[in-house]
Amino acid sequence: MKRAATLRLLSDLSNFSGAARLRELLAADPAVRVRCSPDGRHLLLLRPPGAPAPQLLVAVRGLGEELERAWPAGQPSPLDAFFLPWPVRPALVLVWESGLAEVWSAGVGPGWRLLQSTELCPGGGSRVVAVAAPRGRLVWCEERPADAEGGVPLAAAAFSHCVCVRTLEPSGETGSNLGRPHILLHHCPPFRLLASRKDLFLVPTATTLPGVSHILLIWSPGKGKVTVAAPSLRLSYSKSLNPGRGDTWDFRTLLRGLPGLLSPRQPWTVHTWAPIPQGLLLLDFRGTVSLVQSHGGTRAVGTLQEAPVGLAGSTALGTFHGTLACVLGSTLELLDMGSGQLLERKVLSTDRVHLLEPLAPGTKDEEEMETRGGLRLLSALGLFQVVWEAPQTLELPSAEDLVFEEACEYYQRRSLRGAQLTPEELRQNNVFRAPQALASILQGHVSPSTLLTTLRAELRDYRGLEQLKAQLVAGDEEEAGWTELAEQEVARLLRTELTGDQLAQLNTIFQALPTAAWGAILRALQLQPDGNGRLRSQAPPDVWKKVLGGTAVGKEPPNGVLPLFELLCQCLCQLEPRWLPPFVELAQQQGGPGWGTGAPGPPLYRRALAVLGEEGTRPEALELELLLGSGRPKAVLQAVGQLVKKGQWERALESGLALGHSSPLLRSEIFKLLLAEFARHRQLDAHLPLLCRLCPPDLAPAELLLLLQTHLPDQSEPPTPFPEPGAEPLLTVGLLRALLEQTGAKRQPSGPVLSLYEDILWDPGTPPPTPPRGPMTTLQASDHPGPGAWAPS
Repeated sequence: MKRAATLRLLSDLSNFSGAARLRELLAADPAVRVRCSPDGRHLLLLRPPGAPAPQLLVAVRGLGEELERAWPAGQPSPLDAFFLPWPVRPALVLVWESGLAEVWSAGVGPGWRLLQSTELCPGGGSRVVAVAAPRGRLVWCEERPADAEGGVPLAAAAFSHCVCVRTLEPSGETGSNLGRPHILLHHCPPFRLLASRKDLFLVPTATTLPGVSHILLIWSPGKGKVTVAAPSLRLSYSKSLNPGRGDTWDFRTLLRGLPGLLSPRQPWTVHTWAPIPQGLLLLDFRGTVSLVQSHGGTRAVGTLQEAPVGLAGSTALGTFHGTLACVLGSTLELLDMGSGQLLERKVLSTDRVHLLEPLAPGTKDEEEMETRGGLRLLSALGLFQVVWEAPQTLELPSAEDLVFEEACEYYQRRSLRGAQLTPEELRQNNVFRAPQALASILQGHVSPSTLLTTLRAELRDYRGLEQLKAQLVAGDEEEAGWTELAEQEVARLLRTELTGDQLAQLNTIFQALPTAAWGAILRALQLQPDGNGRLRSQAPPDVWKKVLGGTAVGKEPPNGVLPLFELLCQCLCQLEPRWLPPFVELAQQQGGPGWGTGAPGPPLYRRALAVLGEEGTRPEALELELLLGSGRPKAVLQAVGQLVKKGQWERALESGLALGHSSPLLRSEIFKLLLAEFARHRQLDAHLPLLCRLCPPDLAPAELLLLLQTHLPDQSEPPTPFPEPGAEPLLTVGLLRALLEQTGAKRQPSGPVLSLYEDILWDPGTPPPTPPRGPMTTLQASDHPGPGAWAPS
């Protein structure tokens, strides 16, 4: 059934201070500029220069004094005025064409008082043509003399302006702090400045040079960039522009570096500009309304039934709840923002209507709570609100009915039976207790105190989340806000089953904000380095079981969504690759592969290697660390083989020694692999002590020699004492002796000798004692036998 728009009277202006003067200015001057404070309690009316006194009026709703100022005919009135979103007290800034800026405030004492007065253009000779006050800043476009900007007279006339910015923040309770000026753009044409909640739009004016009048700029202070867009050409480019880093641009140099922007194009014929939270609305003379978004893209919203005629008459644009509102004279048209369809057209009783800015998020004024749901209109007749109201005949279901209807859809998706569940069946069946418990709470069967105690933690988290969302919408500390929001969302998802949509959402968060998501994982797993290059965790097993859960063997993740363990490995590869092997090693200690998959899955080191890419394309250092830390014999041997191919002998030997005596078979295989290399060449001679330590304790000398003989290079010629020049030296007994002593020292003799070489190696170390001898006698010459005595018989 079609909904209807209703104009509801919020105030007849009698509750505002200076109500009579307020009605008089709204009724008398159609060109008066109207602004509303962020909290909705103050209304500012500024009449154009040359208008009769008073030129400025600030009315206050409720208690408080109005501010009314008038300037004589010989003195200029302010060019523009803005409310400042200061949380402690209301404040406004007035800017004159000469560059004078005044900051006024109210709240400490009675009435308004001047806080600060300063010159925006201290050099003199400059003229402010446009000004805006985005959050925490004051931005203005000033025209400088031709000699200040330089160049030929024609260029000086067309590009004699510059755009400057100064920070504007409260200082204590009774002061303000205006920062140093910084030039954002040099040598630019005159721009009109329009500020939304996050961005500042620099749009061309009637005096802009026709060659560049189709170009607008969008400065995003929170992102530190400027977008140069030509909507009629469908072109947009982004460049860095951060005053904190000293960034500045020459407008002509900026355009010359962006191809296609200076193509011949007719200038825009825009009747009205209006900033909104989603971007910038523009209405042309054909009655078409378009939306320019912060990234430079433009889309048509809709076409009004009545196009504006000339620049005379009041025109205002605004949005609320996906609806575009356009006030053209005394006509109000409401269009759907999505389809552009005309929803309703109303004829108002006056043609002097002003649309007020939406209230700031997080406003705590109870009287303004209900006004956030619609659009506020101000005229001399009062303050009105446009809201959508449902027809009286529309009956909304009760909360209890909604509970059982949602439960039917949920249980039907999980049910395997073909019969359709009905709310009546759920009401009478005691199997599904959750809907009945929730329905009883909604019916008031649970006391409010008990319900509040049960939901206290959830309500506190929900309130914090809503405050964080309001902070993000307002544009305050966007980076810190998004980080906190991502951490809260990751922590919430870790408490779910992490299947389907939850896992896909977690993948999206890791892709958008990897640093914040990893910070939430650090807290959930309680990861801490131990000082030795390893990680330790105090997280309960249930959390690790959820982290290590994967997909079943042979099944790919749905739609390319990574399981949580692979997601964490991928995130570590991007942020801190050196912590990936310790993390995988810690994960192997927590549980086992296949946790949560319903079947034995691949080892964790293989899942981590799959994240690094295909074999041959992985980072070699990470692959080696993962293979060595896996503790799997095949993986460790594969890693040692890679180290041998690279000639990293010391690393290969230390990898075998690091296994300890708990893996004797794996140590023996590594020793045999390195012994074969020792027999083939002499590159391991310098590491012979480490090779001796790696020697298995149960290896006999004969087995050692047989292993060496198997891998000795074949010799077609008899060996020579010395190798030929340039040839590889051969294995010598001197090098072999250390290994033989190592094997012999570990096997003490018991019983008969088992080897031909063991009696040589088991030398007791000291010679046997000398047997006793008798007295020696001196031999005479006759005692010596003659030659004949040795003759054969």
